[in-house]
Amino acid sequence: MVTLAEVAQHAGVSASTVSYVLSGKRSISAGTRQRVERSIRELGYHPNAGARALAGKRSNIIALMIPLRTDLYVPVMMEIAIAVTTTARAHGYDVLLLTGEEGPDAVRRVIGSGLADGMILMDVELADERLPLLRETARPSVLIGLPADTTGLTCVDLDWSATGALCVEHLAGLGHRDIAVIGEAPAVYERHTGFAERTLDGLRSRARASGLRLLHRPYEGGYDAMALTLARIFDERPATTGFVVQNESAVEPLLALLRRQGRAVPEDVSVVAVCPEQVAVQTSVRLTSVAIPAQEMGRRAVERLAAKLDGHGGDEVVLLPPELTVRSSSGPAPAAS
Repeated sequence: MVTLAEVAQHAGVSASTVSYVLSGKRSISAGTRQRVERSIRELGYHPNAGARALAGKRSNIIALMIPLRTDLYVPVMMEIAIAVTTTARAHGYDVLLLTGEEGPDAVRRVIGSGLADGMILMDVELADERLPLLRETARPSVLIGLPADTTGLTCVDLDWSATGALCVEHLAGLGHRDIAVIGEAPAVYERHTGFAERTLDGLRSRARASGLRLLHRPYEGGYDAMALTLARIFDERPATTGFVVQNESAVEPLLALLRRQGRAVPEDVSVVAVCPEQVAVQTSVRLTSVAIPAQEMGRRAVERLAAKLDGHGGDEVVLLPPELTVRSSSGPAPAAS
């Protein structure tokens, strides 16, 4: 890790000058300040808040790592972030928001800088590259998500496997035998993102146990892409009468295309969504859905991190049980013609 002395040597100034540039406690000439700042950037120096503070004093900051990828539904991510922020304030912490797709480098930066007392990580992959660093450091952390191996980690998440199973159970109970799943963008599955993979596992395992046929198709986004996806589904499985949607951007294009094809919801086709409550109730047909408990996930993650920071929280996995709300979009399977 780069030290303040190395920055001073690189910039050709004293260590105290670098310290004054960082703290702003003394006036430094514009030329010297620019030279120091250039050295900081080139060397990748991160000021260590812990070293600057009194011994044993905390920064009272939590780092929230939330990569804002274009293939994920940002409103849900931000709802979790707001819940983390408000809960953190109630516990006396501020939140440092890291939104870049930096992976392990972001973890190293937080650990090396000492700016945050603990970390909350989102967008967790099954084999997430950040996990080895989390297991090695003494800095407390909590994942909002569930990797394949949870050893030595604290995780908070919706039980996505149970969510997928619950959607299949609902449609099976209504007599549907052929179900199509319209999923997240292909890149989400290529990264083996935990929530998407686990939902799909739950869907498939319960479909097998129930003797249902299930077809999964990722969805990139856009009306034309949905038209092509829907055409392929009915070409491959013309008897499809049930849809499970795990992609908020797919909901309205799907409903619009079904109407255009003369397929009534729920008389001809039933639709169940895994989505935020506001999406389910504001669509053209009120959706039967499993809500994403974004606020609860954010709140519980902070509570567990605060407990760790207070020295009485151990590693644990907290899975929130899914709840399915029946609305206008699901009904009995149509009688076979």
